[in-house]
Amino acid sequence: MKIAVIGCGFVADLYARTLAHYHELELAGAYDRNTANLDSFCRRWPAKPYASVQQAADDPSTELVLNLTNPRSHFEVTKLLLEAGKNVYSEKPLAMTSKDAKQLVGLADRNRLYLGSAPCSVLAETAQTIWKALKERVIGRPRLVYAEFDDGLIAPKLSPWQWRNGRGVPWPAKDEFEVGCTYEHAGYMLTWLAAFFGPAKTVTAYASCQIPDKGIAVDAMAPDFTVGCIEYAEGVVARVTCGLVAPKSKSLAIVGDDGVLSTNNLRNDVAPVYVRQIPSGRIQGAIERRLNRVTSWLESRLPSVPWTETEWHFRRKVPLARILNGRVGKPAVSADFCRGPAEMAEAIRERRPCRLSARLGLHITEMIETLQYPERYPGKRVIESVFDPIEPLPWRS
Repeated sequence: MKIAVIGCGFVADLYARTLAHYHELELAGAYDRNTANLDSFCRRWPAKPYASVQQAADDPSTELVLNLTNPRSHFEVTKLLLEAGKNVYSEKPLAMTSKDAKQLVGLADRNRLYLGSAPCSVLAETAQTIWKALKERVIGRPRLVYAEFDDGLIAPKLSPWQWRNGRGVPWPAKDEFEVGCTYEHAGYMLTWLAAFFGPAKTVTAYASCQIPDKGIAVDAMAPDFTVGCIEYAEGVVARVTCGLVAPKSKSLAIVGDDGVLSTNNLRNDVAPVYVRQIPSGRIQGAIERRLNRVTSWLESRLPSVPWTETEWHFRRKVPLARILNGRVGKPAVSADFCRGPAEMAEAIRERRPCRLSARLGLHITEMIETLQYPERYPGKRVIESVFDPIEPLPWRS
């Protein structure tokens, strides 16, 4: 399937880098209003340069367009593409407001087109492993989730506006600070929880800007810390945080009646997944603490090696599942941005629903909007959007 890319900035290379893993996808063309970015992208990743978004939309050879523009352009660009009859996979979020996202979903429905958005890490080995463990009740009934996406104090001391990708394109610091880390990153946690527990029922949130001067001029600084409590069906409650202040942590822990499922890095597609059983008494607890210290000591000294098999462990704290390298016909990588476009392309060919559906994108947008702007929804916001259950990948079973 031929695809086109709109937006050749910093993130575009993250997609192009793993595109070769999917032989069914062919990069046909690209557009960016920044001609330098467009030229360097088309040289580095051979593609036909378009003169405009409209020209890309009018190209009859492409079936799927990736909208990799900055978040505040997502609605406008995706709307144009859908009106031109193109299937669209958008970078996160689907839109900046749930109202705009809902409009895009309606447009895709009326035109019988596929629409979805990043992130796609829910399709990766780590998320699928946790999902399998939950389905098999490895920790009993889940009760509580702690999820964090804190990037550390990156500004102003680390001067992130000086970061460059392989083509020399700078990280869009001004846009990132104005859009906000919650819009940029909360989707990683929220899509996983959506797969595990279904649509959220309510969100109660708090947001603030702790560092108003991050070292560069901006038009308006978005919150750099948000925290929310999310209620799911069957009494599951999740506490999620996003920020650019607290020490770097991208961990997920799910507490159940019989134990805890966790991973240290939900941003890594192939991060280890751990299970820790809850001790039944003082003696067992003391043994567990000692075993945990030994396990942590060994982990810090053993070399990192590829995981090669799937197996369950029920000791105190060891990898829960070892990920099969190459299970889906490609090398396992820490972050494969093309899983999402490949999933949509496959859904189009098979004429089935896409796992990263338009309604899922709307649902995530509604939650992110609530987390970053709680003043718009005082108290507990009832989440209106829903989506069909996400199907696990066939190789997971």
